[in-house]
Amino acid sequence: MIVRDHPSSLKLFFVMQGSVVPKIWSKIIGIAILTVLVLLTDEYALTLPRISIAAMGIFGVALSLFLGFRNNAAYDRWWEARNLWGAMIADVRNLGRHMGVFVGKGEARDHLLSYAVAFAHLHRGFLRDVPVRAEIVDWIGEAEADRLIECRNPADAALRTMAERMRELGQQDVISGFGLMTISKTMSSLALAQAGCERIVTTPLPFVYSLLVRRTTYLYCFLLPFALIESAGWFAPVFAAVVAYVFFGLQAVTNELELPFRNVQNGLPLDAMCRVIEISVSEALDRPAPEILVATNHVLS
Repeated sequence: MIVRDHPSSLKLFFVMQGSVVPKIWSKIIGIAILTVLVLLTDEYALTLPRISIAAMGIFGVALSLFLGFRNNAAYDRWWEARNLWGAMIADVRNLGRHMGVFVGKGEARDHLLSYAVAFAHLHRGFLRDVPVRAEIVDWIGEAEADRLIECRNPADAALRTMAERMRELGQQDVISGFGLMTISKTMSSLALAQAGCERIVTTPLPFVYSLLVRRTTYLYCFLLPFALIESAGWFAPVFAAVVAYVFFGLQAVTNELELPFRNVQNGLPLDAMCRVIEISVSEALDRPAPEILVATNHVLS
């Protein structure tokens, strides 16, 4: 995720970090070159058919509505994912307080909260498809780390281990029935947030809708030069490039926001949020807390 102050008016046009220009510059140049070829052909070879600029305007408005709707849908997914991870952080902190109230200091509290950290890292590993063994070994040990990683859903396996430990504490009368119910609700909230993230990562926006928007965008940009022959003249390539930047740029932004867990510049900072959980648990267990992750070159991963 990009973390930086808004650039000044002068720097605004030159900032590439977090911009979609590097991803679409070839399309922008391609549309500009196409427009130049259309102008040269019409000027020196043969008269090309014209398209009404008013008709292209109506076409553009319709395309803008489609792109805007798709962009809003993608941003809703991004924001929901952020809310779910924020809820997970709050639940882990609540779990630490619940354990302090109903269980107190001791091995049982350390065990459950350590598995809560492992759950967060294992869930991050699933969402990003990255290895997380190194991050959880110090919390739960090598044998348990290997056991959880071998499961089909390692994060869910960590929650099951926590639930089993809670059952044992209840049978041993270490924790009251009300305490069990309270902690179980917090663990259920963690499971709901996990399931919500899994739903987002496994259910992209409908492909048929994305395909329609992409085809329409290309069609509009390919037809636009024929509408600019008379109205814009030799300024047409610049105008066509700006339009291509807007439409292809919105498309690229939507593609990034659609899957918010990817480790890209505009993705969610899952590493930093897992570190926040580590800090919260470490302080709850009276351990030295690790340093908070900071942005590197304005990027927080």
